[in-house]
Amino acid sequence: MNEKNTLGLNNCFLDLSDPFELFEKWFEEAKKSEPNDPNALALSTSTKDGIPSVRMVLLKGFNSNGFIFYTNLNSKKSNDIKENPNVAMCFHWKSLLRQIRIVGKVSQVSDEVADEYYNSRGYESRIGAWASKQSSILKNRDELKNSIDEFKKKFNDENNVPRPDHWSGWNLSPQSIEFWLDGESRIHERLKYIKNENKSWYKVLLSP
Repeated sequence: MNEKNTLGLNNCFLDLSDPFELFEKWFEEAKKSEPNDPNALALSTSTKDGIPSVRMVLLKGFNSNGFIFYTNLNSKKSNDIKENPNVAMCFHWKSLLRQIRIVGKVSQVSDEVADEYYNSRGYESRIGAWASKQSSILKNRDELKNSIDEFKKKFNDENNVPRPDHWSGWNLSPQSIEFWLDGESRIHERLKYIKNENKSWYKVLLSP
C-alpha cells in the first residue's frame, strides 16, 4: 500500500487542489476521534496597534468562502476585528496528531445567515446572547443572573426570541491554510496552500 502522496507526504494529505476539500476530510476524521468539541479552534486577533489576543471559539460553519464563528459584536474579539480584520485560526486535534493553521481577513456574515444559526440555538443560549455584555466587567455573578432572569421575562415564548443587533457571525476568508502532521523526532510534515492574485490556490512544502 502506498502511504505517501505525490509530494512525498503521508497519504492523509491526499492530492487535492482545493484546501477546503482537505479541511473537510480532516475535520470529519476529527469528529470521530476527538472526545470533546472537534470544532474548537484558537482564534487570534490584534488591535490596530498590533497587540495580540487569543481565545478558544467554536467553528459553526465553513464553505468555499471561509470559516464562520459567532459572537457578541461588542466583545473584545469583535472590537479587535473592527480595528484590524487580519485574523488567524488554529485547530489542534491531539487524537490525530494534526493541526490546521488558517490566516485571512474577516467580514461579518449577512443578517440572513446569522438569523438562521441563531434560531437553531437552544432557548438558554439565545437568552444569553441578550443578557451577557460579553467581555465587560461584572460587579458580581448576581448581576449576570439578574440580567438573564429579566430577559427570560421579556422573551417568555421560547419559540420567539429575536436575534439581538449586537450578536452575529464573522467569516474568515483565508489567504493561506497550512496542514500539519506530527512526525517522529520532531520532523513534522507541513503542507501550505496559498491563494494567489488570481484567487486560485497553489501548494508549498514547509520545513519542520
